[in-house]
Amino acid sequence: MGIAESTPDELPSDAEEQLRSGEQQLELSGRRLRRLPSAVCALSRLQKLYVSGTGLRELPEEIEELRELRILALDFNKLERLPDGLCRLPRLTRLYLGGNRLLALPADFAQLQSLRCLWIEGNFLRRFPRPLLRLVALQSLQMGDNRLRALPAELPRMTGLRGLWLYGNRFEEFPPALLRMGRLHILDLDRNRLGGFPDLHPLRALRVFSYDHNPVTGPPRVADTVFLVGEGAVERMAERDEPTPRPPPRRPARAFEDEEEEDLLIGGGGSRALGSPRGSLRALEAAPGLGT
Repeated sequence: MGIAESTPDELPSDAEEQLRSGEQQLELSGRRLRRLPSAVCALSRLQKLYVSGTGLRELPEEIEELRELRILALDFNKLERLPDGLCRLPRLTRLYLGGNRLLALPADFAQLQSLRCLWIEGNFLRRFPRPLLRLVALQSLQMGDNRLRALPAELPRMTGLRGLWLYGNRFEEFPPALLRMGRLHILDLDRNRLGGFPDLHPLRALRVFSYDHNPVTGPPRVADTVFLVGEGAVERMAERDEPTPRPPPRRPARAFEDEEEEDLLIGGGGSRALGSPRGSLRALEAAPGLGT
C-alpha cells in the first residue's frame, strides 16, 4: 500500500480528529506532499506542526500566519529554500530542517529570536549562515553533515549556545572561534579532517567532546571533567585521578519538547548529550563509546 496523498489545498481527513484533542498539534509526517496544504496556514492557533519525510519541495509565504507555532519539523524533505514568511514566527522555539537541500538561510532568519533549538544537519551549507550569529537565545545547534570548512570569528556572539554539533563537515584545522565559546557544554567534531587540537582548557563549561574519525594521534588537553570520544580517549580518561565520567545515556532527539528536557539535553544532568542522528531526528544514536 502506498503513502496516502492529500489534495494540495485541503487538510488530510484525520486532521480534525488530531486537533480535537486540544493539543493544537498536527502530524503530517510520512504523507506525500509536494507543498504544504494552504488550509494548514489557516490554523492560527496551531502550536506544533510535523511535516517530516513527505517529499515537500516548497513552503508558502502564508506560513507566517501560524503565529502561535512553537515547534516546526520539516526534516527529510526536498526543500531548497525557505520563504521569508517562516522567519516571521515570533514564538517558534524548535525548528528541524535536517535532510533537505538547503544552500543558505534567508537574511531575515535572525528575526526568529525565540528560537532555542535548530537542527539543520544533512544539507549543503558551505558557509556558516551569518543570520545565526544574531540568535543569542539559541542553545542547541545541529549542523552535522554539511560542507563547512570554517567558522566566523563572531561566533562567540552566540552567548546562549550550549550544544554544537559539527560532525561530518570539512574542517582541516580546529576553528579558533571555538576557543572563545566558554559556555559550551557539548562539542562534536567527529568525522572531519582535523590533524590536531589546541589546549581546550579555555572551554571551562565543556562536558562532552567528540573528535572520533579524525586523523589525530591522541586526545586533546581538556579538563578532567570532560567526557572524551575518540582516538586515545579511553586511555586518557583512565589516567585521571577521579573515576571516568559516566557517559550520558541514549535520549530521543525530539523528547525535549518542554523546557526541562531541552535543558537536560544541552546542559547536563543525566541526559543523552551526544550523538549524530543518521536517518531520523526521532532518535539519537549512541556515538562510539557512549552506548548504553
